[in-house]
Amino acid sequence: MNNRAANSATPASPSPANDAKNPDSAFLTEAAQGGMAEVMLGRLAASKAQNPDVKKFGQRMVDDHTKANNELKELAVKKNFTLPTDVNAKQKSLMDKLEGLSGADFDKAYVDAMVDDHEEDVDDFKDEAENGKDADVKAWAAKTVPTLQSHLDMIKGIQSKIK
Repeated sequence: MNNRAANSATPASPSPANDAKNPDSAFLTEAAQGGMAEVMLGRLAASKAQNPDVKKFGQRMVDDHTKANNELKELAVKKNFTLPTDVNAKQKSLMDKLEGLSGADFDKAYVDAMVDDHEEDVDDFKDEAENGKDADVKAWAAKTVPTLQSHLDMIKGIQSKIK
């Protein structure tokens, strides 16, 4: 077998972080898209919300998730992982829906979406922290859980006041 044949018989294998079957890869992709969505939706809430607590929470999402997104970008570079550059279709749909609402309708829809999202995020990040394969990804997930839990507690408090 000549070198050319040997080279063509062994396709380049993706790095473990870029392998779609790797659970850490799926987590990193979802975390990146979720983080981008939180910033976009937070900006929208900070400018559009009627309730001052919802406005304040929106700005908190921009601040905290921008910081987490930057940490995630550093981790991705370290792991040679290419993060997505846009939100997923579900997140885009939510953004479109919220852009069409105003006043109390916007506040309620945004708050309800943030409760659902942060409940899911806390579960996903805890799961990654406990069951992930890559030590650095697990550590970042574990470090992020308290912030997400704090967001969930805050938004549930706001939700109980505006219902």
